[in-house]
This record gives sequence, structure tokens and C-alpha cells, in this order.
Amino acid sequence: MTNPLSRLIAGRPLEGAELHRIAAQKDRRGSFAEIFQEHWGSCIAPVQWSFVRSEPEVLRGMHLHLRHDEYFCCLEGKVFLGLRDLRGTSPTRDQWSLYELHGEDPAALTFPRGILHGWYFPERSLHIQAVSEAYCDYGGDDNWGCHWADPELQIPWPQTHAILSDSAANFPTLQGLRACLSDATDA
Repeated sequence: MTNPLSRLIAGRPLEGAELHRIAAQKDRRGSFAEIFQEHWGSCIAPVQWSFVRSEPEVLRGMHLHLRHDEYFCCLEGKVFLGLRDLRGTSPTRDQWSLYELHGEDPAALTFPRGILHGWYFPERSLHIQAVSEAYCDYGGDDNWGCHWADPELQIPWPQTHAILSDSAANFPTLQGLRACLSDATDA
């Protein structure tokens, strides 16, 4: 049996989104891995780190932030990360990608503000997440979303059912999100 590989599995890489391989140094004591390096030159300058445990069949998202960048690394389990570029001036505008990350093959995905994102956990998982603006600073004014199952997203999720938060279950369609964003920027 081959080891799972963390990788892009569908769609195309989005401008500014980067998958960073993480090399673990292993010996009889266990392992050590550097999970973030400033020299990567990625889009994020983290100000807050969090670890999140998710139960099987949980989907977190789809979320959109216009002011902060993000970092995601799966430590245990497996996760599918769906992205859709909503940035108006991006060369990959309205393109999408789907990544599969495994705790057994550590990799970090970084992406800039303006990319709609969600993660689905088919099994119990643990991940680390970083943001370039602290949660206490962005609150409701920069916490947008749309429903993960909207066909307009075109993301080929590996499931048709997911456990959602109450807010994510009531997110609008992608078209509805675009209308909300337009109204907010017109105000």
C-alpha cells in the first residue's frame, strides 16, 4: 500500500495559493518538522495560530475574508480543501481548485485574501490554521460565506452530505454572496 500524497487533485492552482511540502525529520524518538518558514515568501504574515479538531463528515466553510490571508496544515487525518478565486483583478478570477491533504504527508497550503475557502474532513482530523488578522479584530464585518454545495462553485467535493455549523448551513448561494459584497462596497 502506498502512502497518501498531499496534492492538488482537481481544478488549477490559483494565483497566490501555494502548497508547501513539509519535511519531517524522523528517528527512534519520533519526528520534528518545521511547519512555517518566512523564507517561503508566501502571502501570509501570521498574527494568530489555532489548532482545530474536526469530527468525520464535518465541512467548515465556505468562508471569504477580504482583509486577511490564511495558512492551513493537516497534522492528523485527511482533509479536502476547496478554493474559489473571487478577486476582481486576479488572473485566476472565478477559477477553483480542490486539494487533498494528509497528516501522513504534511504540507501547508497558504492563500491570500479574496479566495473563498472551505475544508471537508472525511475522518477525525487535526489541523493548524493561521491568519494575518486576529479573529477578535475582523469579526462579522469580514466573515463572508456561501453554501458549499452551490453548483456554481464547480468544486467537485467527494461527498454530498456534510455536518455544518448553523451559520454555514444558512449561507447564501455564490450569486447571493456576490450581491451581499456588492451592497457592502456600495454603502
